[in-house]
Amino acid sequence: MAEKESTVYIVDVGASMGSVHNGREISDLDFAMTYIWDKITSTAALDRKTATLGVIGLRTDGTANELEHEESFEHISVLQEISNILLPDLKQLRSSIVLSNTDKGDAISAIVIAIQMITKYCKKLKYKRKIVLVTDGQGPLDADPDSVTEITNKIKQDNMELVIVGVDFDDAEFGFKEEDKDPQKAKNEQTFAELVESCDGIIGTLQQAVEELGMPRLKTTRPVHSYKGWLTLGNPEEYDSAACIDVERYPRTMVRRPMGASRFVQRQDPANGSTQSTGTLVNDGDLAMPDTEGNDLAGVKNSRTYQVLDEGAPGGKRNVDRDDLAKGYEYGRTAVHISESDENVTKLETKTSLDIIGFIPWANYDRFMSMTVSSILIAQRTNSKAIMAFSSLIHALFELETYAVARLVTKDDKPPVIVLLAPSIEVDYECLLDVQIPFNEDVRSYKFPPLDRVVTVSGKVIKEHRNLPNDALTSAMSKYVDQMDLSSFGRDDDGNPSEYMPMSETFSPVLHRIDQAVRWRAVHPTEPIPPPYEILVRYSNPPEDLVNQSKKRLEKLIAAADVKKVPPKVQGRRRNRNEVKPLSGLNVEALLGSDQKKAKVSVQNAIPDFRRLLDSAESIEALQDAAQQLGKIIEGRIKDSFGDIAYERALQEIKILREEMIEMEEPVVFNNFARHLKRKLLAEELGGNRKDFWWEFRKSKLGLIDSKAAATSDATEEDARSFWSFT
Repeated sequence: MAEKESTVYIVDVGASMGSVHNGREISDLDFAMTYIWDKITSTAALDRKTATLGVIGLRTDGTANELEHEESFEHISVLQEISNILLPDLKQLRSSIVLSNTDKGDAISAIVIAIQMITKYCKKLKYKRKIVLVTDGQGPLDADPDSVTEITNKIKQDNMELVIVGVDFDDAEFGFKEEDKDPQKAKNEQTFAELVESCDGIIGTLQQAVEELGMPRLKTTRPVHSYKGWLTLGNPEEYDSAACIDVERYPRTMVRRPMGASRFVQRQDPANGSTQSTGTLVNDGDLAMPDTEGNDLAGVKNSRTYQVLDEGAPGGKRNVDRDDLAKGYEYGRTAVHISESDENVTKLETKTSLDIIGFIPWANYDRFMSMTVSSILIAQRTNSKAIMAFSSLIHALFELETYAVARLVTKDDKPPVIVLLAPSIEVDYECLLDVQIPFNEDVRSYKFPPLDRVVTVSGKVIKEHRNLPNDALTSAMSKYVDQMDLSSFGRDDDGNPSEYMPMSETFSPVLHRIDQAVRWRAVHPTEPIPPPYEILVRYSNPPEDLVNQSKKRLEKLIAAADVKKVPPKVQGRRRNRNEVKPLSGLNVEALLGSDQKKAKVSVQNAIPDFRRLLDSAESIEALQDAAQQLGKIIEGRIKDSFGDIAYERALQEIKILREEMIEMEEPVVFNNFARHLKRKLLAEELGGNRKDFWWEFRKSKLGLIDSKAAATSDATEEDARSFWSFT
């Protein structure tokens, strides 16, 4: 279970916070709220009932707290009681936190109010308690020694953490010092520093806190075991010598997905015409609409209907209930039905287990065999005998440089998998790391031609060839790769060479960018989203200094490889292109005696003949005639096909016809053919019921050419989608 947290933020909104300092373009209050909003929205994004917060306004125009009758607690307002923070609360806070017209208000008294709020909410329960004060330090302070001592003792007694973030506070570690500082502010900074030091808190400058916001915060996950049971070596049911060790298995690496978006309907309020663009998710994925003003949303639910063909039903289709459906396994072009009562015959009955089935030397394992993320296997933490036995197994594997191969079933009746167990011995712990490895059917073995030689048809091996790199090219590439080495391009704190891109500083740009955008939009619904944090795009491109110092090597590589710029492909009407003439100036076609006007598309050589006609076409009529000839051949293949024997060839010819018409910028010709073919298939004029060809046609995605694929098309994207309706 996640740790309970309760945090109170104290925001200084005094009149002095409206000033602009140190070259910033925003006021000190807006600068401070950059930090506050980031912290509040991060807590809201956790969506945990155990993560609560409250907000106090310091130096406000009014007074609203439980001790408001005392003079020292004036101009302090509780803007948000400690609770879970939701979007309506964020909007309320945004309207409440505004610059005041006074500088009165004691920050020490505000800390007392925060302590009282936390004590009242948390009682004696186990909570992580925290107070965060953000101020410019220019207000009056009631730093009575006895009161400060009492506050310090209470903070220590309740294990609270006090954090004070000051606008332009001096910070030697960060390297910031404000010039010409106001004496009152300097005195207040000293008081805050003494208070924080006495209660083991933290004090720092706001500039550093804002800069650190760009560092992604990693989510701490609670470990959940995926297997808990015996690790066996041998069969304990048959042999007394079999080894059984109680172990637990946990994920070691796992892909973290970005937050998902849900659909909802913006329901307009007839009274004021306002709409809302966010909502709260409930457990089933539907949107819950709290009874909060301005959050009038309509939840969205998905529904699915099942239909079967029925000539007697309206529209030729009949709805059926989901309970009436039966499972069928595709077997060739038919479906084999297996009833629910017999469905267990398709399942392999297994028992939860982790059995070692063999061992393999480290040198004999190929890294590409790892199929999944890794998991960690440890001995049962409360079983001393299991810990000793498991440690012996780990050390034996390590000393023999061997992996163990095991059969894993995480739950009863789940499919078994094969995992590789690798020993890992660290200073603090020992474990086995496991990854899933493939069965024989999972391996894809492909043969590709070698890159360092050319093998002729006769089996002769050629080492020097125009498609093979020569020694000069190989040397140039090797030197360029060495020059672009990142392993030691970075610098550590002492200026020594180090890794440029360490894993600890490499974060997922997509995940944290979405998180940044959502948190910003929750507080600023109309303002543009700021650019990604620098650390998220730092490694998107190679370092500029490294590119510059490798420029000469790259130029030599380009020269050795004889790289030339390829001109862009120009699409146009091929029938109007200039024909390439032979150097002799002779008419080759006339010498060969060919008569292009009498050329026809033959059934035996349809595609080459069709392309030859297109090359010689001088008018749109000639192009249409060639397409019609190929279209008739396609229809003939479908009509005369015995089963689906000729389907593949017909689909290939349709594909060529479609591609050529796109390149010739005559999509209407193909669209007319496709519509005509569909009408004949519906009317069963091509050898009877040819719905099986229609499904193959649809699967090949050779439908209408829409306006997106060709600007001159007569079909819209909607027309192209509706074309696939076989009605």
